[in-house]
Formats: sequence, structure tokens, C-alpha cells
Amino acid sequence: MQDYDEITALLREWGPYQKILFFVLSLTVFPNGFCGMSIVFVGDIPEHRCFVPENLNLSEAWRNRTIPLVLEGDKLQYSKCRRYRVDVIMNLSETFPDPDSFNMSDVEQEPCLDGWEYSKDQYISTIVSEWDLVCSNDWKGLFSMSVFFMGVLVGSFTSGQLSDRFGRKLVLFGNLALHTAFSMLQAFSPNWEIFCLLNFLIGLAHISNYVAAFVLGSEILAKSIRIKYCTLGVCNSYALGYMILPLVAYFIRSWRMLLFTLSLPGLLYIPLWWFIPESPRWLLLKGRVQEAEAIFRHIAKRNGVTPPEVLFNDLKLEDMKASSKQPYAFIHLVKTRNIRTIVIINLLVWMILAIGYFGLSLSTPNLHGDGYLNCFFSGAIEVPAHVAAWFFLQRFPRKISLSGTLLLGGIVLFFIQLIPSSLSALATVLVMIGKFGATSSFSIVYVYTAELFPTTVRNMGVGLSSMACRLGGIISPYIFYLGIHHEFLPFILIGGLTLLSTILILFLPETLNVPIPDTIDQMQKMKGFKCRSTDRYHSPVNRSEATGENYMMVSKKEEN
Repeated sequence: MQDYDEITALLREWGPYQKILFFVLSLTVFPNGFCGMSIVFVGDIPEHRCFVPENLNLSEAWRNRTIPLVLEGDKLQYSKCRRYRVDVIMNLSETFPDPDSFNMSDVEQEPCLDGWEYSKDQYISTIVSEWDLVCSNDWKGLFSMSVFFMGVLVGSFTSGQLSDRFGRKLVLFGNLALHTAFSMLQAFSPNWEIFCLLNFLIGLAHISNYVAAFVLGSEILAKSIRIKYCTLGVCNSYALGYMILPLVAYFIRSWRMLLFTLSLPGLLYIPLWWFIPESPRWLLLKGRVQEAEAIFRHIAKRNGVTPPEVLFNDLKLEDMKASSKQPYAFIHLVKTRNIRTIVIINLLVWMILAIGYFGLSLSTPNLHGDGYLNCFFSGAIEVPAHVAAWFFLQRFPRKISLSGTLLLGGIVLFFIQLIPSSLSALATVLVMIGKFGATSSFSIVYVYTAELFPTTVRNMGVGLSSMACRLGGIISPYIFYLGIHHEFLPFILIGGLTLLSTILILFLPETLNVPIPDTIDQMQKMKGFKCRSTDRYHSPVNRSEATGENYMMVSKKEEN
């Protein structure tokens, strides 16, 4: 029997079938881009102030004076959460026809007892205006965002196990169906509680669909195509979906109709069930050899290639199954001081990356200028960011690539506070550069982390790092909320954390052109800014083989 990767190479690594499959599998991630970030518009906070009942016999001048003026930043604005006592205002209006002739500073204030009135300039409705998620209930709006990432966290636990048990294809299409169904149901949420429950389930299906597509493509496509698939394919498909979101939201200003419209493209994926095959690697591990061979022979036929008469033999298959069932547990990630340190640094870096990426993504409505255009730019900047990540992975050391993109993303955020308000467009450009750095870093860190850990615990190492990423996502909505208290505080905090992660990465060993370790003892040692390992593990290897194998390992990154 040939090696699994040798067989995929014999079928033509970049034949007509692989090109179509590359495109179709990447396309399955497209809905994740606009559904995952829809909360940017669905949960946005319209301008609002206390509602003053229409049946009160008040002149327009007195009705406006019912709302106190407060200083927010350097501007006087109507209070969003307080009003003067209505009974006092009624008495004053009878005594003083002109409200400017009376000093309101001594009038007692009260909360918005009759609810709020919301501006219709930008939105017909959002979940905030429908369920009054403002003032004392403003935490509910943030929780609505965080609960999505809680679902993503749980999905990160379950997606790999389900994929291993039931197959990549069934999990991919099952979660596409759940993602579509839950999104449709969410548009009819009767209250905030049901909305949050469905948002949790959408987050769970969201990550499971993404991981299944990632793993399935990585296992079917040849190793020379895997880096291209995971960066230029899957990631850019997500970015294109992200770019579509503001275009749809611009024309649909009601949150219910927006969610329902965004869920409809999921129905278009039903015919793909008959085109996308199951992972031959998974079928072999489950002993379903004839099905795996049938897929390989179908690929060979579509590519005009004649496959060998015998593809697999029993001895190789038994070796393959045995290697997949090695008994390793999370305790092995803290077995030595070296691996403990690598794990801790990775957890911090992944969490900071998530805080930066999602914090900047969710803060686009708070930027100066048009919110829809800012959101479009936030998605569009991801396309060159993923292309840059692919280029860096091919040409430069991992540490330089990752720390360099993080440094770029972090340092520009500190300059935002120095930009005068008259140059708000420049501040938006700096935020987009920060988003570019965070997005590129995300693409690179998956590869780098997979190369750091040995084969025996690689899935667990990358899976644990991914969990830290999800925790960062849960925290991220509260980061940009700090902008209410200080406009530039979120950018200063994200910039500071990003620079911290840049420094931490410099302590990790370099992995480019270094063979992937198989055991914990073979891992490179950390020593200051230098890496130390045996001569055998410093021997140069063919770059294309190294990068291909590396992404082969990334393909199962979340299965733990």
C-alpha cells in the first residue's frame, strides 16, 4: 500500500476534481461570515431617550426640557436613562410658559418609568429597541453577544468527537441544517431569553460546521494544497460572507427580517450532499475500505488518472488504526516544564488574539463614519490579510511572521487616540490596519501551534488553545463596551494586550524547516529567545513537504 498522502498525490494533487471540491468546500463556510457577525446590526443600540407620554398637556418646548442634558465626552446630549419628574414638569409648565425662564438644576430626576423612544434614522428595529436592552438592562445586549461565543466554546468540545464518531460529511451537513434552522427560528423569537438560547445553539452549529469543513478538506485534498485551502479557501470564504453582511443589512433595517434573509442561503447547500464525498481517511480508520477505495477511484476517473489496482493492504490499515488510538490525556500537556510553558504561552496568545479580533469586529458600529461601510471594510480587510498569512507561511519563519503581524496590529491602535476628531477617517484606517494584523495572526497561529506540539498530543494542544480562543471571544463584547466610558480605552487595551503577546511569542522555539516532533521528549526546548534541540531535529527539510505536513496536522486541530 502507498502512504495515504502518496495516494492522494497519485490522483493528481490539483486536478479538475480537486479544484471544484476546493471551491465547494470553501463555499460551505460562506454563511458563517454573515451569520456570525450579524449581531453587529441586530444588537446595535439606536439613539434613545426617555419616553414622555403623549397625553401630557405639554408644549413642545417643555417636552424637550423634560429630558436633562448631560455631558458625554465633549458634547452636551440628552440623557438616555433619566428624566425630570413628570408631575413637577406639569406644574412648572403651568407657571412658566417659557421653560428657558426657569433653572432646572433643582428639579428632581427619575428613571424612564414609561420606557424609551428610539431613533428610526438608522434602524426600524433591533433587539435593543424591541426589548429595551438599555440603561439598567444594557448588560443583556452584551450577554446576547457573549452567549453566541459560549455556544462556540461548547461546539469546540463536541464537534471533533461527533466528527470522529459519525463522519466529517454527516457533521458538516447536519450542522449546516441546524445553523439554517436555528437562524430562521431566531427571527421569530418572542422574547430576549429565547433569542439568547437560539444564539447559543447557532454558535454551537457555527463552529461545528466550520471545523467539519476544515477537517474534511484537509483530509481529502493533497498536502501541497492544504495551506492554500485553509487560508485562501476557507478563511477567505468566511471573509466574503462577512463582506455581504453590511450590504444586506443596509437594505433590511428590521432585525427579524434581516436574520430570516441571512438564513435563506443555507437552503442552497442541500444539493451539495450528492457532490461532496466523505473523508477517505476517516473511512479507512473505521474499516470501511471499499467505500474509501470507491471515492479514490471516482476522483481518479474525474481527473483522467488510472489508479493502482491495489490501493491498501490490511497491514498498513492496522498500523493506521493503531496510531489513531494512542492513549494520551490532557495530563501529558503538563508533563514537563518545557511543554507546560509552551502551553501557557499558547493559551495567552490565543485568548488575546480572540479578544483583539472580535473586539475590533464588534466595535465597527462605534467607529466614526457610516457603520455599514465600516463593517464592509472590516470584512474586506480580511481577504488581503489571509493572502498575506499564506505568503508569510511560505517564505518566513513562524515567529517572525506571527510576532510581526501582531506588532503591526497592536502598535497602530495606540496612535488612534492621537488622531484629532477632524481626521476621523484616518482613525478608521488605523483600526482596519489593526484588524489586518489580528486576522493574519489568526491564520498563522493555527499552523505554528500545530507545529509546536508533538504528534502524540497535537490535537489536544491545539484544541486546548482553541478553547482559550473561545473564552477570549466571550470576553470581547465587554472590551468594546468600555468605549462608552472612554472612547479610546478599548483600542488602548487591545493594543497593549497584543504587544504583550508579541513579546511572549519571542520565547517560543522556531519550527520552520524543523521536522515535526512525534513525542514530548522530541519537542524543542525553550531557552530565552533561542531554541535548543538535537542535531537530528535541526536538519533542514524540503520546505514544501514541511508546510504540507504541518497543515495536515492542523486539519484535526479542534477534534479535542
